[in-house]
Parts: sequence; C-alpha cells; structure tokens
Amino acid sequence: MLDQIAKYSAKLISDGSAHSGQIAFAAQDDRMISDGAAVLAQLSESILSRLNCLALVVAVPSLSFAEFLIQRAAHHEHEILPRDTETRTFLHDIPIVRKNEMGAVPAKTYATLLGNRKGIVVEGVGIIAAGALTVEQAYINWSSVFHSTYIKYLEDLLEFGFMIPGEREFFDQFRTELLLPLSSEGLIFKHGPFYDKNIILEEIARVGRYTVQRRLVDSFFGNISYSNGTQIYISQTASSLDELPGCIDPVPFENSSTVGITASSELVAHRSIFETIGCRAILHGHPRFAVVLSMLCENKKNCSVKDCWKDCSHVRFLKDTPVVAGEIGAGGIAKNVPPIIGITGSAIVYGHGVFSTGMTDFREAFQGLIDVENWCRTEYFRRFDEKHNHSEKSSANRC
Repeated sequence: MLDQIAKYSAKLISDGSAHSGQIAFAAQDDRMISDGAAVLAQLSESILSRLNCLALVVAVPSLSFAEFLIQRAAHHEHEILPRDTETRTFLHDIPIVRKNEMGAVPAKTYATLLGNRKGIVVEGVGIIAAGALTVEQAYINWSSVFHSTYIKYLEDLLEFGFMIPGEREFFDQFRTELLLPLSSEGLIFKHGPFYDKNIILEEIARVGRYTVQRRLVDSFFGNISYSNGTQIYISQTASSLDELPGCIDPVPFENSSTVGITASSELVAHRSIFETIGCRAILHGHPRFAVVLSMLCENKKNCSVKDCWKDCSHVRFLKDTPVVAGEIGAGGIAKNVPPIIGITGSAIVYGHGVFSTGMTDFREAFQGLIDVENWCRTEYFRRFDEKHNHSEKSSANRC
C-alpha cells in the first residue's frame, strides 16, 4: 500500500497539480497507514477512520484557483457547480467547506460530505478526495476536482473579473510564469502507416504518455486509438493514458465482435471518425483552455436551448476549429463530431475536450491537439484583457 501512496504522490507532483511537502495519503490496509506532510497525514487518517472506503488524499493544489472559488462564492453557497462534462458525469457538484470561526473544522464534517461526493474543497486546506476501493481512485478523484475547479475559475474570472485581494497578482504570475509553454518539441513519433500489432501498441502507449506529460489531460480523462484497416486499437475505458500497456483493446473495425466491451466509451465515435474521414490515428484530450472556451457562446442570451452541452445543434468555430455539443459514449459525440472533424482534422466538444486526427500516424494528431490548445490560450487572454482592461479604464474615466 505504501508503494501505491508513493506512486500517486509522485504523479500529483509530476502532473503539476500539487507540490512536494503539501500532499498526504491515508489508506486502510490491515491497519491504518498514511504518508506525506505530517499535519495533512494526521487529518487524512482522522477523516478516513470515519469513512467506509479504502483511501483518502489531502493535498494543497499548486494553483490557488479552488481557494479563490471559495472566497468568491456567496456565503449561502455550499458547493461549486462547474459546467464541464467531467463534473457533470463524475462529480455532479463539488462541496465547499469554509473556515470555522471556532477553529478547525471537525473531521466528521469532512467525512459526512465525502460520504456523498468523491471530493471536496476546503478553505485554507485544499482538495480532499476519497477512493472507495483503491489509492488510485483517490488520486483520480482529486485530479478530477483539480481539473474542474481550474476550468470553473478561469470561466468565472473571464466573466466577472477580479473580486478579492490577491487575485490579480496571482493571475499575472500564473499567465507569465506558472503556465508552461506547450509544444511537441523533443518528442519522437514513428512515421506511419502501421500494420504490425506490436508497433501499434507501442506507439499508442508512447503517445499516451506524451499526452499526460504535456498536461493535455487530467485524471484518467482522454482516449487514443489507431486503425490498421481491419482492427481498431483503442485505450480501455477508465485507463490512464500514461499507463496503457495491457490496457489497449483490439476491436474488429466492422464491429462484428463484442470484444470491445472494455474499450473506451468513445469507441463508437472513434469508429465513425475513421469511417468518415479515412484517418488512422485519433487522440482525444481535455486541454483546459479549449474546454473553457468551448462553453462560451455569444448567442446564449438569445437561445432557447437549456442543456447546451447536449442539445445545441449549432456548429460554432474557435478560429477554424469546429465546436459541437454532444453526450459522451454512443450519444451525440458519435453523431456530431465525425461530420465536421474533417474540416481541419480537429474538433472541440462543448465542455469536454478536443478530438484530433492523423491521416497516417500520431504526429499530426498530437500537434493538432497542441495547436488548438495554444490558440485557445491566446484567445482566452485576449478576451480577458479586452473585457477587463476596458472595464477598468471606463471606471477610471468615471472617477
């Protein structure tokens, strides 16, 4: 169990979501064990002892976004409601816990909330998440909350601007120092097309690792596939893209078998994309700025659609990349993405992420994912500066 704790503590550090010395895990083996920052480890044990689950992680996020969301929330609000697909599908909402005027919040309070939700955000502490059966699940749930609060904060900040002390300074540091440049420089891709099974499996696993290393996905999000014409090799559902060996399913292209039962929930979408545009490689990631911008629609006030994420029939564009709505799995994504992804080789799904294709190998697909996210980063900051610098100038002129 300690080796699992060490593994997932290291992953929180390597994916940039938490810093060494600000992480603690607890787990129920034949006895309670914990490891990490002493104060957080003590808290994690106290909470876990009150839960019917195997593991718990308490960690301070590397970015202050979750903390800012609590401080920006009205006093009567007790949860964060991000609009991204992952929150809607896996988290539903994210409870928030404010500081107790009488001192530390009782561990029982945290345990009660975690009995109904996978993760919570605690003012002055960070993110706490539980894993029902494994340490990995605790890590996945923590990472999911980190992703969703990141998305929610950027979306709210763009709409409302700075609201509390310290935000402006941190945001300036975030965009100039903490947000790492995104590129494919230094990565090696094999030239396709590929027909040999071993080469395909090796390349899928390699590119899956790249996708995680370049922080184009969080948690266990994303999927990847390659078609040699007769088989679709696709990552399994709930698999981590940086641990794909043994987690890639070969599925007959013509869907004549049930062997795809453990394959990614996006198998139907991948097959339809292969059939529609004739590509061989597909990479689906959840780059954060693309997710944020996908949910910003200029026509929202004049539109009668309520559930934009699944019912919007309009194709929007971010630069030249089409944006469509659709449910995951065999729902709207499988119907809405294939007809439009051939325009540029990439498509964005509302609140969900980016599908990118390569005609012969993964080089083009990976670069497409990066290009879309880089454009969305630039566009986000352009919109922010245009809206809020203008607002500040107007306020100054009125004074």
